[in-house]
Amino acid sequence: MDEITAAGGKASVNTSDITNYADSANAVKQAIDTYGDLHVVVNNAGINRDRMFASMSEAEWDAIMAVHLKGHFCISSHAVQYWRDQSKAGKKVDARIINTTSGAGLQGSIGQSNYAAAKAGIAALTLNQAAELGRYGITANAIAPAARTGMTTAVESMATRMAKPEDGSFDYWAPENVSSLIVWLASPEAAHVTGRIFESEGGKISIADGWRSTEGVDKGARWMPAEVGTAVKELLAKEVPAQKVYGT
Repeated sequence: MDEITAAGGKASVNTSDITNYADSANAVKQAIDTYGDLHVVVNNAGINRDRMFASMSEAEWDAIMAVHLKGHFCISSHAVQYWRDQSKAGKKVDARIINTTSGAGLQGSIGQSNYAAAKAGIAALTLNQAAELGRYGITANAIAPAARTGMTTAVESMATRMAKPEDGSFDYWAPENVSSLIVWLASPEAAHVTGRIFESEGGKISIADGWRSTEGVDKGARWMPAEVGTAVKELLAKEVPAQKVYGT
């Protein structure tokens, strides 16, 4: 907060529990009470509880789901109710939800089945939000960032790989590279963009091209179990292979 105010901006701190639906409402309420309105929600809270699936505990699974997936739901839900009430009252709404998914959620990541599942859920949630909330003037997009954060620097190997260059060259892993995309998505210029999953890494911005149905093999009748293998063989021969799971 001090850094923001020192640069001439305004900021306030809220310590509500985003995994608690009732308490999380206080974060949205404080923003509205402090600034008079609400225009953008950026859901970015996250933690890691990495473990191979065979060794993962229920607590490690639940913690990730609570912070990542439920946290995204709680804050967005309270914000959407505020915007929907405005829309129903006849006020023009031009609002943004910006969620944070991950490449792990888009294609999987060894040792992170809980994290990958939560981030995949966030990607799907974003698609639903975009489809349902446009009628109220709300867009919903997600970003899959690759940048230096508290979570990445906590892992020694990643901290070394993503360290800031000492020679003054382009800082590939700087979080500022991602924040430019977020600022644009939050702006009026992005009012026509919704339901997209953007990937941001270094100086590159791309769109994650999601699940798509292939042409398929249509028998026009029920496939008997002994026949399915032939159909799958044909499907696999024509498919475009998915990106590899991280860590494989």
